[in-house]
Amino acid sequence: MKKKKIALIAFGGNAILPETQRGLQEEQMRNAREAARLMVHIVRKGFDLIIVHGNGPQVGNLLIQMEEAVTKVPPFSLEVCDAMTEGSMGFMLERAIVNELRVRSIDKEVATVVTQVVVDKDDPAFEKPTKPVGPFYTKYRALQLAREKKWTMVEDAGRGYRKVVASPKPIDVVPKWVIRDLVQGGRIVIAAGGGGIPVIINGSGLFRGVEAVIDKDYAASLLAREVKVDLFTILTGIERVYVNFGKPDQRAVDVLTVEEAQRYLDEGQFPAGSMGPKIKAAIEYIKAGGREVLITSAGHLKAALIRRSGTRIIA
Repeated sequence: MKKKKIALIAFGGNAILPETQRGLQEEQMRNAREAARLMVHIVRKGFDLIIVHGNGPQVGNLLIQMEEAVTKVPPFSLEVCDAMTEGSMGFMLERAIVNELRVRSIDKEVATVVTQVVVDKDDPAFEKPTKPVGPFYTKYRALQLAREKKWTMVEDAGRGYRKVVASPKPIDVVPKWVIRDLVQGGRIVIAAGGGGIPVIINGSGLFRGVEAVIDKDYAASLLAREVKVDLFTILTGIERVYVNFGKPDQRAVDVLTVEEAQRYLDEGQFPAGSMGPKIKAAIEYIKAGGREVLITSAGHLKAALIRRSGTRIIA
């Protein structure tokens, strides 16, 4: 029997919880159902599937809930909140996908893997934390938390103070062979949600959680390389990658070679806060032997899969 190709698709947490919504459970369940229809479309195109989702809005809301309840319930650290949102979002997506498969009479199982991802304890990102997470605090509360918990707190554009954490690069996915075996066995796998739970290896060779944020595109790229997927797809807010984006001479790009992508990246075409990590993740995947990366929006995914939309990055 011919081996199926494997696709890995990565999308942001705002696909499940957009800024325009209140964040109600019913809203997130409905958004998960919409995402499920896209995921099952990929399966119907003949791929086995790994799904990596973001969790920025979800973990931010959870941290706000914990701060509001801090006098009643002891709060959890950031890496435990990552695990909690991996589980809750995995459940919502898993149930939605299972139901969509049942509607379409497709006999396939779905599994969510709460995923630890190793980062280097000496990563330079730990020296200069820059990623804001959680609620806004008053100056008094920020100073108190900085003193008691050794958090790095920064003033945020006159809106209050926020905690900032490091965003180190992922170097290993702990249960990568479990994920590989599941997907090769024909299961749809939801893994490395939110970029995974960041852990370091301590002096005794044991895993220890750290308060950090792993970019989900970098984690997805690493997992795609480890599992050797055939198609790595990154969903974003726009149909295609653009050169000179937002300028009068902006130009959509259908195909980019790795060399072209790197050149545009070096020229500053892809900012760190938006398209930059996606392009870097694509380059890393292709350089490690990957076949192609597809970057497009959720609304154009179906057209992109038949090469009528989106941007492909190739060797």
